[in-house]
Amino acid sequence: MRVTMVNKYFWPPHVGGVEQVVNMLATGLAALPGMDVRVVVANGGRETVREEHEGVDVLRLGRLFELASTPVALGMPGELRRAGAGTERADIMHLHFPYPWGDVSWLLARPGVPTVMTYHSDIVRQRRMLALYRPVLDAVLRRVDRILVSSPQLVEHSPFLAPVAEKCVVIPFGIPTERFAPAPGLLARAAELRSAHDRPVVLFVGRLVYYKGVDVLVRAMADVPADLVCIGRGPLEPELRELASGLGIADRVTFLPPQPDEELAAWFRAADVFCLPSVARSEAFGLVQIEAHASGTPVVSTDLPTGVPFANKDGVSGLVVPPGDSGALAAALRRLVTEPDLRARLGEQARERALAEFTVERMVRDTVRVYEDVLGGGG
Repeated sequence: MRVTMVNKYFWPPHVGGVEQVVNMLATGLAALPGMDVRVVVANGGRETVREEHEGVDVLRLGRLFELASTPVALGMPGELRRAGAGTERADIMHLHFPYPWGDVSWLLARPGVPTVMTYHSDIVRQRRMLALYRPVLDAVLRRVDRILVSSPQLVEHSPFLAPVAEKCVVIPFGIPTERFAPAPGLLARAAELRSAHDRPVVLFVGRLVYYKGVDVLVRAMADVPADLVCIGRGPLEPELRELASGLGIADRVTFLPPQPDEELAAWFRAADVFCLPSVARSEAFGLVQIEAHASGTPVVSTDLPTGVPFANKDGVSGLVVPPGDSGALAAALRRLVTEPDLRARLGEQARERALAEFTVERMVRDTVRVYEDVLGGGG
């Protein structure tokens, strides 16, 4: 089966939740017998580059410019048109949203190939752009054969998906859970990291941007007898440092840059609790929650109308609190750091759930089933 995927960028080198999912799905598919996977994306510069990545044919088209986080590669419509013709014609095309230029390119190309779309999240902040783009989005959603979503909540709460709910299929995102398995080296490094803290450790991993709600977390930590480790960079870092200082907890808050995979896995294992305090629908799933779960670490997250509370099930893999409520967040964190039996039970249940429901293998298998259904006339 020939599959052509379309996204704005590809990981590596571009880091992001969507790029991470596209990479795991593409390489997972390419590892299956009889699968020929190609990814068409924009490049970071004006040159067009073709390369092979773990069995995936990656075509990075020269980018003319980027507008509202959308790279415009003028060669994309022609490339998608070619993907629908000739002896190497794709059997199925797989779009990833949000990428407005990819959708426009698909409409212009009219490749005539059965098409599915993974709908990662609504467009939340770019309201002016959305007003102009809405007719294009509606047209694409009507014309694709299937829409893959990571949680039932996304279908339920998205105003864009409601009219096409009947063609939506829930396929939760997966992670390479083996990366977080308790290998001796990983356990030793986690113990080393843990030994530097006399108090319990609350971990946050992600970009320091508005919708992550890290300011709410820092305020909550004033009432939690624990240390906070924040791994990530972003424009709000100076403001967050100042907030911690003003609350008198700067000695309990550590900011670290993004870490290599092995070090990050050790931090997930070293932490007592992971926290994802996001406050806006821009947080569509929170894949880092599953990474914490796979490490046996319970999560405190927020009850957003997205896949976040689907990924972290309240009372099963962690605790869920209202978004933006620092008091409720502090209470949940206090409960987990002061009740070791509860923490251990939720951590074990979290790991069991991650291994059963959120693996790359399960995500790939369910995606192939949708491809086969569409190609078999089920669309």
